[in-house]
Amino acid sequence: MTPPGPGAHRPGAAPFAAAVTGIGLVTAAGTGADAAWRGACGTGAAPSVHHLDELAGLSCDFMYTVTDTDPRGVLGVGALRLMDRFSQLAVIAAREAVADAGLDPTVWDSGRVAVVIGSAHGGLPFYDEQHTTLAERGARRVSPKLAPLTVVNGAASSVAMDLGVHGPSLAVSTACSSGTVAIGTAHQMLRAGACDVVVAGGAESVRSRLLIASACQMRAVSTRRDDPLAACRPFDTHRDGFVVGEGAGLLVLERPEHARARGATVRAHVAGYGASSDAYSAVAPDPGGLGIERALRTALADAGVGAAEVDHVNAHGTSTVANDLIEATMLRRVLGEHPLVTSTKAMTGHTLGAAGGIETALTVLALRHQLVPPTGNLDAPDPAIPVDVVSKEARRGAFDCAVKTSLGFGGHNAALVLTRA
Repeated sequence: MTPPGPGAHRPGAAPFAAAVTGIGLVTAAGTGADAAWRGACGTGAAPSVHHLDELAGLSCDFMYTVTDTDPRGVLGVGALRLMDRFSQLAVIAAREAVADAGLDPTVWDSGRVAVVIGSAHGGLPFYDEQHTTLAERGARRVSPKLAPLTVVNGAASSVAMDLGVHGPSLAVSTACSSGTVAIGTAHQMLRAGACDVVVAGGAESVRSRLLIASACQMRAVSTRRDDPLAACRPFDTHRDGFVVGEGAGLLVLERPEHARARGATVRAHVAGYGASSDAYSAVAPDPGGLGIERALRTALADAGVGAAEVDHVNAHGTSTVANDLIEATMLRRVLGEHPLVTSTKAMTGHTLGAAGGIETALTVLALRHQLVPPTGNLDAPDPAIPVDVVSKEARRGAFDCAVKTSLGFGGHNAALVLTRA
């Protein structure tokens, strides 16, 4: 049997639009949905990008970091003992999202609530720290908390425990598409009737000398040490790699009838989801963009949406030379020149497994505000990029449908279709 081409879609269930009723964001552009949105639009405080002591001596010794919230003050010292930083950020974002949705965890049907959170690396920094402890101080000094603090499901389990969720609690790890896949998984769970409410998205914090050193060796990250704030420049002629960031972005998704029954305010809808594998390389995307094209076409078909209906794309847009061009060329091939395209990573950093969660939340806000955030640091647009990339300042528009695309190491692609409420 001949496999389907990159644009093929096998018909599945009838279209289903999950209601987005809550948003929680913890980013270097700001903590809280309002602050993060202003930061993404360039109307808030400048993003927090700093040289870090633990990265001293590396060619990329800086990161986007969350500095305007202290997990110790928000969660309490006791709660932090069994949570790595990525889990802490997830719990803060989850609390905001649930409050924004107007849900009360003390009275909801907890067995009908689920948690799905993506992360690429989990508690890698604590693992690094404990490896050093083992090497320098011996086995008796290694923490017994290594497993619960480093596992990728740490954020999902921490959020479930914090909110008292008794439905499914899942972790997704598909590299940099993890957050997008988590939201797509939530969409499928709701469509299947497995639950009424899902807290879904991504969380990441990799202040890891080991990981950043490896990224430097791969030449994947920017080495613009003299001006870290300008280093991440998606779609720019002078882009030279991504800059790692930390953060969390979570949505509350509900079955539409559940949201209606309780009179919830719906911010937008997740209408379609598609995923695919490149089966090409452990670190590079398919040079023809066929994998992410397949995911995008599947998401459009899943939503029952035509390419001409898509008005905005929040792209993966990492600021790497090849990836930006591959993705942009694919977007032009599938969607044409009409959509307004942006990458918000210059304001948040590349938050790896959290990126899809953060950027989907920003896409929901773009639909709400009818405003597309600019692509930061886009001073010299690459003439080879064949799409309309928003730069310099946010651009207003009248649009009802948007797309979020994500690509991950190992060829993990994902796309979401979002529609205006």
